[in-house]
This record gives sequence, C-alpha cells and structure tokens, in this order.
Amino acid sequence: MSPKRLAWPAAVLAVAAVGMLSLAAGTRAVPLSAVFDALLHGGGSPDALVVRSLRVPRTEVGLTAGAALGVAGAALQAVTRNPLADPGILGLSQGAAAGVVLAIGFGLANGFAGYVWYAFAGAVVAAFLVYAIAARGRDGASPVKLALAGTALSAMTAGGTTVVLTSSSATLDQFRFWQVGALSGRDADTVVRMLPFLAGGAVLVLACARGLDALALGDETARALGHRVRVRLCLTVLGVVLAATATGAAGPIGFVALTAPQLARRITRTPQLPLLCSALTGAFVLVAADLAARTLLPPLEIPVGALTSLVGGPYLLWLLGRRTATR
Repeated sequence: MSPKRLAWPAAVLAVAAVGMLSLAAGTRAVPLSAVFDALLHGGGSPDALVVRSLRVPRTEVGLTAGAALGVAGAALQAVTRNPLADPGILGLSQGAAAGVVLAIGFGLANGFAGYVWYAFAGAVVAAFLVYAIAARGRDGASPVKLALAGTALSAMTAGGTTVVLTSSSATLDQFRFWQVGALSGRDADTVVRMLPFLAGGAVLVLACARGLDALALGDETARALGHRVRVRLCLTVLGVVLAATATGAAGPIGFVALTAPQLARRITRTPQLPLLCSALTGAFVLVAADLAARTLLPPLEIPVGALTSLVGGPYLLWLLGRRTATR
C-alpha cells in the first residue's frame, strides 16, 4: 500500500488517540476505563462528571475548531498562492476581534457561545473590505494585493480595537479572556452554534474539490479548464467561514492554520491541497496543544493560544530558513 493511502488511517487514529488522551489527562487524571464508562454509561461519580461536563465539550471544541482552522489555512494558502499564509493575512483575526469588542462594549453578547456570531460577522466584514480594496486596479485581487490590503486593514482594526479597550475597563476585562485563545470554559452550546457554519464549510469543500488540482497547476491552466474564478471564490468563502467560526469559538489561536496544511502535505507527500487531511492535522494539532497546555505545569494551565504561538513562531522561522536555503 502506498504511503499516501496509509496516511489517512494513521491520521484518523492519531486524532482519535489524542482525543481520548484529552478526556483522560489534566489536573485530575482519569483512567481510560473510567473515561469509556462515563462516555458509554454516564454515571454520577467524580470522574464521570469531570469527563462529561468539562472535558467532553472542551475536546469537541478543540477538534471542531482545529479542523476548521486546518481547512481554512489550506484554502487561504491556495487562494493567495502563499504556503505560509494563515487567516491573519486577510485580516480575519482582527476583524473577529473587533466584532467581539463591539459585542461586549454594547452589551450584545455575554459568554463564549454568544461571541461566535459577532466574531463571525467581524471576520466576514473584514474579508469583504480586504477583497474590495484589493480588487481595485487593473490586476484585480492578486495574491500580493490581498496580502497588503489584509495587513493594512489588520493594523487599522487593531488600532481601533485598542482605543475602545483602553477607554472601557469593563470591556477589557471580558475581552482579555477571549483574546488569549483557549478551550477552557466552553460548553456544548458552543459546539452547537458552530455546527451550521461547519456544515456550510463541508458543502464548500465538496464544491471546491474538483477544481483543486487545476488551481494547483497554476492560474493559466485553471483558467483554461474553466475553474479559476469559481474555485478561487469558493476557497475564499470557505476560508472566511471556517476561520471566523473557529476564532469566534476558541479565540484567536495562531499558527494552527499555518502548520496544519504544511503537516498535511508532508503526510500525504503531495503538493496538492489536501483539505481533508488538513482538517485531521488541524484537529490533532489544536487538541494536542491544549493537552500539553494542561499538563506541562500542573496545576497551572497555559492558554493554548499562547502555547501555539510559542511553538509556532520558531516553526515559522525554520520554514522560512528552509525555503531560503533551497532557492
């Protein structure tokens, strides 16, 4: 059997394994036998309550948000033709943050489940503005213009968000718990609110699948085959929807959307866009990072967004160094 075919069952098993470890490990270690018993039979024991009420929702959010970020990163890397792109390149993260700040400031939402909608709306507005700015001119929305417009809009949005936060201590107190990026405190309602967006993302994945190989061959080939405009639009919407959903649910967690497609390409050993494998690797990376954040310095818990940034920064520098060395 080829390595590419072996990669899929291996990725599924890895995600299942890290999911079970997430249910068992933490400040209170729960035996795997007790985890299975709590999942299958419920019960009111302390271990069962910890697993069902705290760790199951947390793991579900980690798996869904990680998968969404993985696919979003792969889609945006294809659209921008930049293998180091992530949702921040289109201003999505800052747009989502602005949506949450406005929701808190005007008393429109309270709690992580309520933030999902406003973070999603902020990211969508940011993506629309970036595309509208980049589309002006003769070349249209080229990858370079998209990156520049996204960077400029992110800086402006971050400045405006800072002004609002520094003028309202109450808004800052609530926002900082979302801004750090974490899976703790999320409940089953957060997952339920994510499901419509994830279902829409799944439909977009199916719609984009047939034109992915043509897009990977270059713009001219994709245009000749009639896929260029449709697939680019589909991938852009896909990246915006999934990145906004994950950011709204878990906060701005960096580098997962960047690293998941990179790992997926290494696993499948193909340069094409492996959306499904990117979903699996994204889910694995985020849940594994959250597991490490809970167990590295017990009983303290490191925010998973801080941990992914600490690990992702050196990884990005290594990728940049490697790409420079191979040129």
